[in-house]
Amino acid sequence: MPGFEVLYQAAALCLMFPDDTFHARLPLLREAAPQLREFADHAALSPPRELAAHYVEVFEAEPDRSLYLSAWREAAPTPSEELYRAHGLETTGEEPPDFLPAVLECAARTGDTQLLTDHRDGLDRLRSRLTHFGTPYATVLDAVCVTLPPAASGSHAPPA
Repeated sequence: MPGFEVLYQAAALCLMFPDDTFHARLPLLREAAPQLREFADHAALSPPRELAAHYVEVFEAEPDRSLYLSAWREAAPTPSEELYRAHGLETTGEEPPDFLPAVLECAARTGDTQLLTDHRDGLDRLRSRLTHFGTPYATVLDAVCVTLPPAASGSHAPPA
């Protein structure tokens, strides 16, 4: 699905821990990916410590809102370091290769959305849980999911 590379790269950055580099990139993210403006505006208005604490509360405090594809127990393959190398990408080793921001960055750099499509059910469940939790991070998943084909009916894995 060509054309969504900028969105995927911006979404990957939005789903990373909000450090100083993240805050410096917010104006660029806002302009480059209009689909993410709601989140970027929220992040820009949030004090950095509060946004960091919220990130931890959303993604690290509860396993049912994990950014790791393997947490969704899907039949779909999870990415490996070999997959990234096959696309000419190197992992930093800071996060496992199934970390959603890494998968989004890979899709942005290669144009290959197969991993995202394969994990559509899990992405939908994560999006639903983020929406239910009431976090602006849900809008990031909304923007990504709208670019993917719908999940195949009957392919839902049991809830994680």
